[in-house]
Amino acid sequence: MSDYIVPPATKIGHVHLKVSDLERSLWFYQEVLGFEVIAKMGSSAAFLSAGGYHHHIAINTWESLGGSPPPLGSTGLYHFAINYPTRKDLATIFDRLLQYNWPIDGASDHGTHEAIYTHDPDMNGIELAWDRDRSEWPTTNGKIHFYTRPLNVDSLLSEIQK
Repeated sequence: MSDYIVPPATKIGHVHLKVSDLERSLWFYQEVLGFEVIAKMGSSAAFLSAGGYHHHIAINTWESLGGSPPPLGSTGLYHFAINYPTRKDLATIFDRLLQYNWPIDGASDHGTHEAIYTHDPDMNGIELAWDRDRSEWPTTNGKIHFYTRPLNVDSLLSEIQK
């Protein structure tokens, strides 16, 4: 076993996705999820951000133009997460998905966080999440205790009624 431990302040940065149709993916990430285009490289790549960061999501067609999603049973990305700062923000994006009639693949309460699962037009899995405060995380003998329970969607959506 390694004696190296990743520093606690380490963060995982942006995600870069291969897509089959740049404009279709731009529509989804801009119009449905609300990200801003920071830069575009012709008709082959784009970089999107929340709040002016250099990029949170990059999409390109360099090796995937016109391609199809990986078949079930193959390796690759299961999903990436977009963590929202407040529960109300998670409720807002969930409501947007409903307004756009975008497919919802699942909705769960994991104790540490609440999550809505969906996918982009190329079937890249996306977890839209809000983390509870650490003091509220369920623990057993000092260790985080994850669980998967159905998300109380009515409670979540009530956040945007406040």
